[in-house]
Amino acid sequence: MTLRSRIDDLMGRARTDLADLVSLRSVADPRQYPATECARAAQWVVDNFAEVGFTDLALEETIDGSRAVYGVRRASAPDAPTVLLYAHYDVQPPLDEDAWRTPPFTLTEANGRWYGRGAADCKGNIVMHLTALRALGPDVPVNLKLIVEGSEEQGTGGLEDFVQRNPELLAADAILVCDTGNAAVGVPAATVTLRGMVNVVVSVSALSGELHSGMFGGPAPDALAALIQILASLRDKAGNTTIAGLDATQTWSGAPYPTDQFRADSGLLPGVGLLGDGTVSDMIWARPAVTVLGIDCPPVVGSAAAIQPHARARLNLRVPPGTDAVKAQDALIAQLHAAAPWGVQVTVEKEAIGQPFEARTGGPAYRALAAAMKEAFGREMTTLGQGGSIPLCNVFADTYPDAEIILMGVEEPLALIHAPNESVDPTEIAGLAHAEAVFLQTYRR
Repeated sequence: MTLRSRIDDLMGRARTDLADLVSLRSVADPRQYPATECARAAQWVVDNFAEVGFTDLALEETIDGSRAVYGVRRASAPDAPTVLLYAHYDVQPPLDEDAWRTPPFTLTEANGRWYGRGAADCKGNIVMHLTALRALGPDVPVNLKLIVEGSEEQGTGGLEDFVQRNPELLAADAILVCDTGNAAVGVPAATVTLRGMVNVVVSVSALSGELHSGMFGGPAPDALAALIQILASLRDKAGNTTIAGLDATQTWSGAPYPTDQFRADSGLLPGVGLLGDGTVSDMIWARPAVTVLGIDCPPVVGSAAAIQPHARARLNLRVPPGTDAVKAQDALIAQLHAAAPWGVQVTVEKEAIGQPFEARTGGPAYRALAAAMKEAFGREMTTLGQGGSIPLCNVFADTYPDAEIILMGVEEPLALIHAPNESVDPTEIAGLAHAEAVFLQTYRR
């Protein structure tokens, strides 16, 4: 039986595995979901990787209170290279459950895809690892290490700190960071750049309390209106991010992201234009981009005719390679203060930060993966940027400067990760499992 035939036979098990994992509401925020859900997900990972030959499996406590699953599977050859497999079991909250067409924590098949929170990001990658290893059986000629973390989506840095304090545990020749995806379904890709990120919360105060809008409206400053004016300073009319001191003119030199494909992938409504004066690739992979993640203010239903004394917003700034995230954070904070109108009081809370990343390509692991991708998908592997951030990659690069870090995974654009109706195409799980299995069979230093 061929390797691909074995993987195809395992896809029923893969669906069962993913259904089990998706049913666990492993949002790493006890304010939203019980911490026991993450604990159950971590134990599921331990139990299933024990079945595929991993030993020394442990739940490692991290500084943010999450637990990372660590394990080892040793090859028989003493000089075999070591490959570290990475994924994370925590997920984003489902957001508006009414916007889901299927129950977010029940894996549901529709139109050939499997829907559920975490189906792609990143539980689909955990299942992909397991499927590859089950297909290989005992025939894995490399040493394997495993790390599956439990707080990646919170950005609280638990695993980053763990790596720095325990560098010997995760040392490897090649690190497969399986938390990205292909260019499209069936179009194999390795991600070679990641934007960094800055999260802040900006608060505006103008009054000691609410005021009647009829009696005081006009001269009395409105904190919510002031916040809106501050946020408006972060983009120009074309939609370019405009933060003083940040270069918003860089261009992307790798594989392009076709405009029509992006419009379809993003679900852009008819007549709505794209932002910025660069190409799609420029805007998402090479330039800074600011997003308003949330605003605290009265909801429309239940609001009163009152001037708001306080308002706040949570902002996310994505930072391209070549830009220092600390300097970008400083620039953002300075602009939030500078743009404040009417003398309102502004405070900015620093929430999270991560530097951008650029992978080295052309080494033996990269070449082996490219050949494995071609065997699995029948076409050449391309290279992509990634608008998302994975600060752990920088920690890996700093801690293991000789290791090749390769980003791949099942999270192609139609997966809608972080949004309602997240899904995975099962052919991506099968294809990536095939590619990973071939890589593990053929990789040599």
